[in-house]
Amino acid sequence: MKNMKLTRLSLRLLLVLWGLTLIAGVVSAQLSAEEIAEKDTMAKLGAGIALAGCGIGTGLGQGQIGAAAVGWVAEDGSKLGLAMLFTVLPETILIFGFLAMFLL
Repeated sequence: MKNMKLTRLSLRLLLVLWGLTLIAGVVSAQLSAEEIAEKDTMAKLGAGIALAGCGIGTGLGQGQIGAAAVGWVAEDGSKLGLAMLFTVLPETILIFGFLAMFLL
């Protein structure tokens, strides 16, 4: 029950942030040169925050998957390669975050 409330709260927060991002994009359509430089700085800050979110999400995912993988390998040692693959799979999210940060 607590997980559902936390999930709903997280979803609402993400939807509010998404809406604010859309509004900010419309408002910033007409900027001067100084405002464009400030916007670039804010974009880099946003990319850093996005990367932090990617890291937190990856850590939460890998923690649960890693625990399950250890149990799976303990039961059947031949599944080590597949368990490692599933454990490393969430790391792609963080790689995408790094890619987005370096593209700015």
